[in-house]
Amino acid sequence: MTTTTEAPVKETVIPPPVVKRRNRRWLLRVGSLVTALVIWQLLTAYDVQLWLNFDRLPTPVEVADDLVYQLGTSVYYQDLVDSLVRILVGFTLAAVLGVAIGTSIARSRTTADLVQPLLEVARPIPAIALVPIAILLFPSNEQGIIFITFVAAFFPVVVSTRHAVRALPTVWEDAVKTMGASRARVLWNVVLPGALPGVFSGLSVGMGVSWICVISAEMISGEFGVGYRTWQAYTVVDYPGVLVGMLTIGLLGWITSALVEHAGRRATRWLPREEAK
Repeated sequence: MTTTTEAPVKETVIPPPVVKRRNRRWLLRVGSLVTALVIWQLLTAYDVQLWLNFDRLPTPVEVADDLVYQLGTSVYYQDLVDSLVRILVGFTLAAVLGVAIGTSIARSRTTADLVQPLLEVARPIPAIALVPIAILLFPSNEQGIIFITFVAAFFPVVVSTRHAVRALPTVWEDAVKTMGASRARVLWNVVLPGALPGVFSGLSVGMGVSWICVISAEMISGEFGVGYRTWQAYTVVDYPGVLVGMLTIGLLGWITSALVEHAGRRATRWLPREEAK
């Protein structure tokens, strides 16, 4: 009669000092937010007038009340959906075309000579300055706003991809070629995976710039969306509504940027990571 013994399952145990450091970091983060709210409340409740006029700002309590009211309306959620759709469409187009064109410029001298001069001339132009052009070119404001969002994210992605591909060690590519790999295989198995850290850096920057430009475009030529609603609140002197819009924009930008960074960490799991501190 034979008996089998199962190997004990090794459990990952986080050292207590690491747990304490993480808890301390979260306490500091929460504490900084609470401190900022308390200072805001004191400055506005007592109508402090220093170099800045805090007596004109609503208190956090007034903003919270307005937020609760807006959360109970369908318009608030419709504005969220409209702005998010514009961001997702414009950013997705920028990510696909930006990575493709950036890689082509880095890998082909002909493409670089044809395309890069045009990009370098257009890149310094702020995306929001293209609003008049978008109004003239596109048949609807919606398409124009998506175009502005696309342009805002496109250039950071192109530049970061180009630099990331050019920075790859040539020995990686040479090693794969000696084993008979084709150009397409080198591209998909060596170039793009190796450039991913730089690509996602550009995507993260592009997401932040996209939010800046889509909100500005909504304020200038939009008919709905978070930016339009925020500007509308300002025109009717609804200052709590303005701050609710600003907080909503900040939260949406933080969530979408965090999703991009999370996707980048998942896509580059093979990279060595620093130990949590």
